[in-house]
Amino acid sequence: MWIHEHLSWPNFTWDAQALTDKLAAVRHQQGRLLGRMQGLGIALRREASLVTLTEDVVKSSAIEGETLNRADVRSSIIRRLGLVGFGELRPASRDVEGIVEIILDATQRSFAPLTKDRLCGWHAALFPTGRSGMYSITVGNWRTPDAGPMQVVSGPIGREKIHFEAPSADRLEKEMQVFLQWFDNKNGTDPVIKAGIAHLWFVTIHPFEDGNGRIARAISDMALACADGAQERFYSMSAQIEAEHRHYYQHLERQQRSKPDITDWLKWFLACLERAIDSTETKIGNVLFKAKLWDSINQNPVNERQRLIINRMLEDDFVGFMNTSKYAKLAKCSQDTALRDIQGLQEREILIKNPGGGRSTSYRLPDKQ
Repeated sequence: MWIHEHLSWPNFTWDAQALTDKLAAVRHQQGRLLGRMQGLGIALRREASLVTLTEDVVKSSAIEGETLNRADVRSSIIRRLGLVGFGELRPASRDVEGIVEIILDATQRSFAPLTKDRLCGWHAALFPTGRSGMYSITVGNWRTPDAGPMQVVSGPIGREKIHFEAPSADRLEKEMQVFLQWFDNKNGTDPVIKAGIAHLWFVTIHPFEDGNGRIARAISDMALACADGAQERFYSMSAQIEAEHRHYYQHLERQQRSKPDITDWLKWFLACLERAIDSTETKIGNVLFKAKLWDSINQNPVNERQRLIINRMLEDDFVGFMNTSKYAKLAKCSQDTALRDIQGLQEREILIKNPGGGRSTSYRLPDKQ
């Protein structure tokens, strides 16, 4: 029996006492993080928020097996938020623009009502061509009976395992009315708990033919933005879920096969959120390192090629070290020009030569202090 087949659905229950300590710890972490960020200044806060939003978009798509170009995502966010001077602007694909639009609408307008029209707009942004991969789907509206049962399955044909089956299409209008009324009702539920409930509830209903996971995480982000009381985002729940996605799916499936007592799901959700906030310390450290490095460099500015390369090496997805060939390719210059630029940066100790020589000569940025 699936959770939505129980007579008590969707009257969720949970053991508040069992969650008290973890919820208090998460709330303390949120307050401490927001307080620390307030002390960094506007420019650093915006950079930290930009890094977090980029991570949120990239990782939420990665959970669904979709790889987005991080630089394209960052550029799209910069343009939409008007963050002049925070990076280069470059054209992005419709896939990137769609998910960026959703995440920004959810987090920047977190106190606006969540309506059917808004959700359907999010869905249309995710699938601008009206297709999911090779298949035509209903876009901007709930799935229809013609689509058949909404099942999550795995395994070879003839031996499939059904992990979950969502409510039938003829139930969706009523199910979503109840969900949306609950979500917009100020019923006294802590916004962090509300984020966990909303995530599970929406995924269970599975109102769209595709994109339900990404939209569920956007709804969760929306509730967490309300919990923080701020548009700027400094931690990414989607990034943490992607890091432990196996446990994520295990807990979702376990809850789908249980009764509407969701204590165990909320325990996991709070613990995952706690780990997401903990991991922010690394991101803040990176932002501070970049700011300190550029403050030093800008006392005697580098040329545009060198600036491009340094920024590329500071990006989270940069792999390995820099060498002459890689520099020449990225900066679109000759090998001789690349070598002169590198030597200039090395003399200023902006680039540090790694052990080894010859063809294996490579360079790194200074170690973080």
